[in-house]
Amino acid sequence: MAERYHIPVLLDECMEQLDIKPNGVYIDLTMGGGGHTGEILRRLGPEGRLFSLDQDPEAEANAPSDERFTFVASNFRFVRGNMRLHGVEQVDGILADLGVSSHHFDAKHRGFSFRGEAPLDMRMNTRAKLTAADIVNTYTNDALSKIFSEYGELDTTWKIANCIERARRIEPITTTAALVEAVKPCTPPKDEAKFLTKLFQALRIEVNAEMEALKMALEQSLKLLKPGGRLVVISYHSLEDRIVKNFMRSGNTEGVIEKDFYGRSTSPLRVITRKAIIPTNEEVERNPRSRSAKLRVAEKM
Repeated sequence: MAERYHIPVLLDECMEQLDIKPNGVYIDLTMGGGGHTGEILRRLGPEGRLFSLDQDPEAEANAPSDERFTFVASNFRFVRGNMRLHGVEQVDGILADLGVSSHHFDAKHRGFSFRGEAPLDMRMNTRAKLTAADIVNTYTNDALSKIFSEYGELDTTWKIANCIERARRIEPITTTAALVEAVKPCTPPKDEAKFLTKLFQALRIEVNAEMEALKMALEQSLKLLKPGGRLVVISYHSLEDRIVKNFMRSGNTEGVIEKDFYGRSTSPLRVITRKAIIPTNEEVERNPRSRSAKLRVAEKM
């Protein structure tokens, strides 16, 4: 396996909550640098199997050489179809770490960070067509404002959209630095980093259709899990966490709890973590990017 570029978040906690059976079948929906994948393999016996998905072509370089392991080059929204192609109908556990890999932020040419100058890209799957530059240069004011409001949870988003429109009238916004400059008139001086983090987050979510992909992955994971199988998810911002929490509580991403004739919940999942597990102070010190992580776990009934 290539040298690991990813520090796995909440590693011990994830392994404990997955409750790995040595002969079980598991899925890592987000292989990335391979940290969680490697630890699951270490806990599996000779009969165990692990499938790890990632849509980023660069992730495959981190795939371990192990006969128990299969790398699947795909967005996790297609997990059930991919498992069927491999003859797998049900699994014992599914893990998803929804964070953007440190590698993506550090690889400046990918355009995920507002620090420095890079092409305004932000595609997880570099084979995909839509880039962040396409969005900021072609979306209407209303569409941009909606993205920044829903996915960035920013205020007065119409002002941000107006700043972008004025700048792109002069010349296309094609780099991260050009976008930072375009929104400078509406960037709060005291909260510049926080503002830009949310702005770039919103664009990244739109580029990669992350919310829709997450909803599809959760729904398919439920169908793949055996009774007693565990769903373990790490989220990093409130939008993801809300969807995950709703799904684990109700079995659907809207959070609508259905009840039977006697008023009893018919949710197909039992929530294991009533309160999200968060990193210890020691872990945050070792890996500052883990600061906002929230781990939630549910078991199929």
